[in-house]
Amino acid sequence: MADDLGWKDLHCYGNERLDTPHIDRLASQGMRFADAYAASPVCTPTRAALMTGEAPARLNITNHAPGHPPGFSKTGTRLATAEWLRYLPLERVTIAEQLRDAGYATGFVGKWHLSYRPDDAADPSEPELRAEHQGFDMNMGGCSFGGPPSYFAPFRIPNIEPQVAGEYLPDRLAEECIEFVESNRDRPFFLCWWNYSVHYPFEAPVELVEKYEARKGPGIENPVYAAMIEGMDRSIGRLLNRLDELKLAGDTLLIFTSDNGPFAANVQPLRGEKGFLYEGGIRVPLIIRWPGRVMPDSESAMPVVTMDLHATMLDAAGLPADASNHPDGFSLLPLFTGRADLLPRDLFFHYPNYAFHKNNRPGSAIRAGQFKLIQRYDDGSLELYDLENDISESQNLADELPDQASQLASKLKRWLDETGARRPIAVDE
Repeated sequence: MADDLGWKDLHCYGNERLDTPHIDRLASQGMRFADAYAASPVCTPTRAALMTGEAPARLNITNHAPGHPPGFSKTGTRLATAEWLRYLPLERVTIAEQLRDAGYATGFVGKWHLSYRPDDAADPSEPELRAEHQGFDMNMGGCSFGGPPSYFAPFRIPNIEPQVAGEYLPDRLAEECIEFVESNRDRPFFLCWWNYSVHYPFEAPVELVEKYEARKGPGIENPVYAAMIEGMDRSIGRLLNRLDELKLAGDTLLIFTSDNGPFAANVQPLRGEKGFLYEGGIRVPLIIRWPGRVMPDSESAMPVVTMDLHATMLDAAGLPADASNHPDGFSLLPLFTGRADLLPRDLFFHYPNYAFHKNNRPGSAIRAGQFKLIQRYDDGSLELYDLENDISESQNLADELPDQASQLASKLKRWLDETGARRPIAVDE
């Protein structure tokens, strides 16, 4: 899972000025999803949703950690942030715990961001919430950090020791992934590689930055960001090549996606970016390769969401959802095998918080077929878009199609009530 990688930030997703040959090869060997969504427009909720299979609204993990604390109110508004969790509690059963109990070796590499405690700089309990206490046999780099202090050694990440002066973090993480795979090649394994890339700070090898400086223009507005994408692709290619060399690729279900939209990229034709409920904030790349199960070089327009990946991995391993979790996703295996029991259904999103880095409006959303409705909490307004004909969400149809808007608003309210979703609290000016 990449961090802050936008829907159009790959060559195989339409940005022909970017070089991402290894991820492009992955897409040619598997299925590319055109309408895949992150569970949230920010990172921590999406990560918690992948670990548990539950929607952020149900988990009450609705913002990026640490985010604005409960009770925060933005100047000029009448809303205060409701209580929300900034970490994944240890009592929650993760997919790593289920797979480990089923005999899998489990490894975590990269950005965890599910262990923040209030005042965690002085709280020694933060390490007790890291990945190694949530079902992973090893954890390299996973802590409360949302981004690395530096992409070049020394990284100043508490559980990564530099091995080579000036080494690039994606390359180092690739080495850790390869070592894990090599050590567990003769048994079932689950490797969760959550790249710190392409989250800020924007840093990349100088030769890649120079390459994209020469290409600066439409599609390459930020050459360093573009260089980071290729640097990530290069590191992923190292792992893909090693899987081939070990003859493990044919028996490995591999999923590539992102946790939310980009922080600093041109998302056109989408609207919005990280922190927004518009398509630019939640629509992400998704590629799934499973030789013999997933048709090569195929594409799906089925709307899918992060929780579906949790359900898919459990299904692939022959495991049911844990009894303590409420599944909010559906296995995608029927889509791969051509069975008819995976039907279109509504997708829901809940972001009642303020993003610290953006001027977003708290809200919730539903996608039902070609239509998407966003409900705003600051003024109760509704926005209705026809994504089939207006992927840029430029024309609000709520007044033009009031019955459609009302119907979707009712569906959204029922889901919010059913999940126990916390809404912002009204306060006096």
